[in-house]
Amino acid sequence: MNRKERKPLAEPIAEMQRELEEYRSSQPSRARLPESIWEGAAGLAREHGVYAVAQALRLDYMGLKKRVGGEVASQRPASSEAVFVELIAPPLAKTLAKPEECLIEFESTRGDKMCIHWPVGRALDWTGLLQAWRGTEQ
Repeated sequence: MNRKERKPLAEPIAEMQRELEEYRSSQPSRARLPESIWEGAAGLAREHGVYAVAQALRLDYMGLKKRVGGEVASQRPASSEAVFVELIAPPLAKTLAKPEECLIEFESTRGDKMCIHWPVGRALDWTGLLQAWRGTEQ
């Protein structure tokens, strides 16, 4: 899908869009939206995503994200531990040759990613590396 094409709006978003346009047409420009509209938009954002709703309804993304609880949801707990670690072994044919490097990938719960190509013969401080990436090193 290119930038100009847009997916059709979900019916609840389209309905809210019509109501919001009707409200905006009856108010002076740049008037504050009532809290009931924000609450409705926050409910839609929980179901359809903050970006999709903010864009369709022409609302402030950060204002909507706060009302959805985005600030709290994006904060990392003080002592979060890895929930899942996946180690993928290469196919047998590739293991017969001496590997020169390994690939280390970290992904946070927020979706941040880090990939490192590490030489095989060098020692690696896994916890130090992960702590430095997460910014929790003491």
